[in-house]
Amino acid sequence: MTAGAADIEQIDARWLSDALNYSVHAVRAERVGTGQTGASYRLYLDAECGPSTVLAKVANGTREARQRVAGGYAGEVGFYTLLEPTVDIRVPQCFYAAISDDQSQFTLLLEDLAPRKPGVQALSMSLPQVEGAIRNLAGLHAPRWDDATLHEHAFLPTMQDEARAAFMGDLTRQAVAQFIDHFSSYLTADDVAVMRGAAALVERWATLSNTPFTLLHGDYRPDNLMLGSEPEDVVALDWQTMVIGPPTRDLAYFLGTTLDPEVRRQHESQLVSFYASELRRRGVTAYNNDQCFADYRIGHIQAVIITTVGWAYSTGEQTASSDAMFAAMARRSSAALRELETLERVEAAT
Repeated sequence: MTAGAADIEQIDARWLSDALNYSVHAVRAERVGTGQTGASYRLYLDAECGPSTVLAKVANGTREARQRVAGGYAGEVGFYTLLEPTVDIRVPQCFYAAISDDQSQFTLLLEDLAPRKPGVQALSMSLPQVEGAIRNLAGLHAPRWDDATLHEHAFLPTMQDEARAAFMGDLTRQAVAQFIDHFSSYLTADDVAVMRGAAALVERWATLSNTPFTLLHGDYRPDNLMLGSEPEDVVALDWQTMVIGPPTRDLAYFLGTTLDPEVRRQHESQLVSFYASELRRRGVTAYNNDQCFADYRIGHIQAVIITTVGWAYSTGEQTASSDAMFAAMARRSSAALRELETLERVEAAT
C-alpha cells in the first residue's frame, strides 16, 4: 500500500511505514475527541523509532456529507503544509498530510499533545488561560497582517468576496431557522431575535471592510484548543474554517462564545486591550486600542455564522454534550451581540 489520503480502516502498519518513512510493526487506534466534521484517533505505535503515539485526523461521515465540507478539508491540509511555517501560533507538529483529488478524503498525522487536555466549551476557561489563548491568537494574526500574498492560496477563501458573502448569508439564514427550532428550549425570545437579526446582516457584515485583514482561524474556541497545566500552554487545532478577513472577528468569536456574559462584561475591555498590545509587541504598531475595540464590537456576528452553520452541517453524531456546547455558544454570543449593539453598528456602517 502506498501512503495517500486514507480512512482510519486503511491506516495499518504498512500504510504508516510509508507515511512516516520508518518501519511500523503494529498499530492500535483509539477514537478521541468529538470532532464535528472530522474524526481523530490516537494511534499507539510499535515502531523502530519516532513517538510511541501520534494523532490521526481523517474525514468523517458519508461521502455526501464529506463533499459538503471538502473545502474545509483542503484548508486544513493547506494550513499544515503551506501556512503553518509562516505564523507564530502554537500548533501540533505535522508528520504527514494528504488529501484526495476530490477533497472528500484527507489524512493528517499530528503530534500527540497529551497530557494536555481539550478545552470544554460549556465550562468556559479561566482568565489566565484566556490570556494565554489571546496571546497565541496574536501569534497567528500579526505575521500575516495585511499580507496580500495570502490571496495566492486557492484553498483560502476571502471573507469580503461578494459571492461568498451572499452564499454565507443564505446558508446562515437557513441554519439559524433550523437551529432555533432545535434549541428552542435553550433560547430566550431575546436570543432568538438577535440571532435572526444577525443572520439577516451576514452578507453586509462580511463585506464591510477590506483592511486590516489577516489569516483567521475562524473557529477559535475552547473545544479547538489543547490546554496544559500552565496558562501559557495553549495549542490550537482544527483549521477547517480558515479564512482571510478582519482579525478581531476571531477575537470576538473567542470571547463571545467562551466567557459567560457576566465574566465577559467585567474583563472585556482589558482583554481586548491585551490583544492589541500583543499585536504591537509583534510589530503591528498602527492598530490602537480604540480601533481594535470598535472592530471587536462588530466582529461578534462571526459567532452566529459558525455556531449555527457548524451545527447544521456537522457530520458528527448529535449528542447531549454537543447540544450543550452549541447552546452555550448561542446564549453567550447572543448576549454579547445585544450588549455591544453589534447589529446597530453594522447597520450604521453600511
